[in-house]
Amino acid sequence: MKKILFSLVFMAGFVSFAQDFQGMAVYESKTSTAEFMKNMPKNRDITPEMQKSMEERMKKMFEKTFILNFDRTASIYKEEEKLDMPGQESGGRMMRMMGGGGTHYKNVKDKMYIEDKEFMGKEFLIKDTLPKLEWKLENETKQIGNYTCFKATAVKPIDESDFRNFRMRRRNEDEKAKEEAEMKKDTASNSTKVTNFMDQLEIPKEVTITAWYSPEIPVNQGPENYWGLPGLILEVNDGQTTILCSKIVLNSKEKVDIKPVTKGKEVTQKEYNEIVMKKMKEMQEMFRNNRNGGHGGGFGPR
Repeated sequence: MKKILFSLVFMAGFVSFAQDFQGMAVYESKTSTAEFMKNMPKNRDITPEMQKSMEERMKKMFEKTFILNFDRTASIYKEEEKLDMPGQESGGRMMRMMGGGGTHYKNVKDKMYIEDKEFMGKEFLIKDTLPKLEWKLENETKQIGNYTCFKATAVKPIDESDFRNFRMRRRNEDEKAKEEAEMKKDTASNSTKVTNFMDQLEIPKEVTITAWYSPEIPVNQGPENYWGLPGLILEVNDGQTTILCSKIVLNSKEKVDIKPVTKGKEVTQKEYNEIVMKKMKEMQEMFRNNRNGGHGGGFGPR
C-alpha cells in the first residue's frame, strides 16, 4: 500500500510540473574524522594542543556546501564558491590536488554522468554510466524542513578515488603496545623514525547507504551520484559522510543552464580510479624508500 501511495504522489507531481520545471537545493556535507584521528599512529613530537588543532583543521576541511540545480531529467552538483578562512587555504589546495572539487553532471534519462576533476595538477573529465543502486524502500519517515521524507537503504561499492572513503587501519592491542614501546625507546635515545603514513591507510570494499527522499518533489535526483528514488533525495549518509539539504527553491525566475563541462582528459571512472591508485602506490613506495633517510614526504618524524 505504501509503494502504491508513493507511485500516485510521484505521478501526480509530474503531471502538475511544467515542462520548464527547474529547482535548486543547497546541501551541507560533513565527513566525520574522529575515527580517522583516533587510529592515527602516535607521534611523540605532537602535543595535545597540536593534536586538537589538527583535528579542527581536518574537520573544517571536510565541511562543505554544495548547490544542486536540477530539472526533470538532469542536474548539476557543484561546491559553493567561497573564500577560504585563515588557516584553511592549505586544506583547500590539498583537496583540489587530491581530486576534490569539480562539477558533477548527471542525466537520469540517459543514465550517464560527467564529472571534471583535478588530480595532481592534471584535469580529467570522467564520463560513465550512472551506478544503479538496489534501493530498499522502508516505511520509516521523518521531516526535513517542510518536506516529509521516506527512508531507503542500499549497499554501495566503495569509490577508491574518493579520499573521504579512506580509513586509518585499526591496530590491535599488541600493535599499540609495540608502538608505545618504540616511542619510549626513541625518546630515550633521542632518535627519530619516519612514519610511512600511506601504510596506515585502508579502503573498505563496500558501505551501506541510508537516504531520505521526498515524493513531494517528484524528480529522480539527488546529490553527487545518488539517484533512482521516487523523489528528490534530501539526505544521504554512508556512515562517515552526511549530506543534508538545508534549502530548496522551486521554479525560480532565474533559470540555470544545466549542461556538463567539457574540459579535461576524457576517461571512464575505472580508468580514473586506476590512475589515482597507481599514483597512491608510487607515493607509498617513495615514502617507504625514504623512511630511513629522513625525507618523509612532509609527514614528519615520530
